[in-house]
Order: sequence, then C-alpha cells, then structure tokens
Amino acid sequence: MTETSDQIMLGANRALQDARYNRSIGQRSESLKRGHFMKKLGRAALVTGAVLVGAAVVGGILNGIGFWGVMISAGLIAGGIWAAMKYPQMKIPTPQTLVQSDLKTLAGKTEIWLESQRPALPAPAVKIVNSIGVQLDMLSPQLQKLDETEPAAYEVRKLMGEHLPELISGYRAIPASMRGKASDSGKSPDEQLVSGLSLIEKEISDVTRQIAKGDIDNLSIRGRYLEMKYDKTGEAE
Repeated sequence: MTETSDQIMLGANRALQDARYNRSIGQRSESLKRGHFMKKLGRAALVTGAVLVGAAVVGGILNGIGFWGVMISAGLIAGGIWAAMKYPQMKIPTPQTLVQSDLKTLAGKTEIWLESQRPALPAPAVKIVNSIGVQLDMLSPQLQKLDETEPAAYEVRKLMGEHLPELISGYRAIPASMRGKASDSGKSPDEQLVSGLSLIEKEISDVTRQIAKGDIDNLSIRGRYLEMKYDKTGEAE
C-alpha cells in the first residue's frame, strides 16, 4: 500500500510539474500556439472532408460501400486526424531566429523560447521568467510603433536574441552539481541567474516606457546584465 501510494504521489507531482511547464507565460505566446493549433485543426477537417467525399463518390458508383468500406473510411479519418494534429510540431525559436524575427511576433516567439527553457531553471528563476512574459506582453504593442529598420529595433532584437539567451545558456553550461555553490564572487550560479533575469525584466520594462513616450532616438539597451558573469574557476572544479 505504501509503495502504491508513493507511486500515485510521484505521478501526481509529475503531472503538476508538466502542467506548470506547459502553461504559457504570456498572451503573445498563447496566441501563437493557438494559431498553430487552429491550422492543424483546419487540416484535420480537410482530411475528414476529403475522406467523406471520397466515400460518397465510391458509394455512388458501387451503390454503397458496405461494412468494410465504412470501417476503412473510419480508419482513414482517424489516421488522418491523428497525423494532422500531431504534425507538424510547433518549432521552438532559437536565439538566431529571434534576432531575425519581425517585431510583430518577436515578443511571442521570445516567450515560447523562454517556456522551453523553464524545465532547466531553478524555481526562483522560473518565477522571474513568468514575470518577463508579462513584461513582453506589455512591450509587444509598443513594438508596433517601431520601424523594422530603426536602430531601436536592432537594440530590442539584441536584448531578446542575444543578451537573454546568453545569460540562460551560460547558466545551463554549468554542471548541475555546481549551480547551487557560491563562487569567488560570493554568489552561486543560481543566484547570479536570478539577478541577471531580474535586470533583464527591468530592462524590458524600461524599453516599453521609452517607446511609449516616443523616446525612440535615445533608446539604448544598457549592458548592466552583462556584468553577470559566471565564475570560470567554479565551472572548472
């Protein structure tokens, strides 16, 4: 009984963890995922319609398709729906594609990329990542004011596609056993990650305010978070 109870609790915890990480961090990523799902749903409907039309045509020629015809049609519909809903899977953006993304979808794609990183991050960092999603939702409407060729657009893409991924990638490069240990700087990689993400969250908020006020010419992403370097000696231990 005890072993069974432990297995049930373990399964429940895993289900809660999966639900936590499958939850969107912002409205923009939710919108992109919903659009992807609706496209797959549309393809499933087309497959179903094509099979039904085909079955009707064959039935008209043969004066009915019979039991096996119905079974084959049902199998084709089920298989077609399964394939249409499973493939293609939504592509996870990369730092390279984020830099090249158009401004209309940049916030949503950044949110999707961040969602894919959450399972590898400590709980305090996940909380800030969720807050960054809120900031990106607020930034997205402001990005519509920017011209794709403006220097400000380059600065925003650099923040999303370079500085943010560099911070998280640098953390993930550290062995898991070393991430909670303090380095010579006095902070552990876990703590440095949380500090760096907090700075980036504030930076996104500042950029949103600058664009909202029309201060585009003076928009410049500050490099304070670049100071959040991980202790090389700690990595080598």
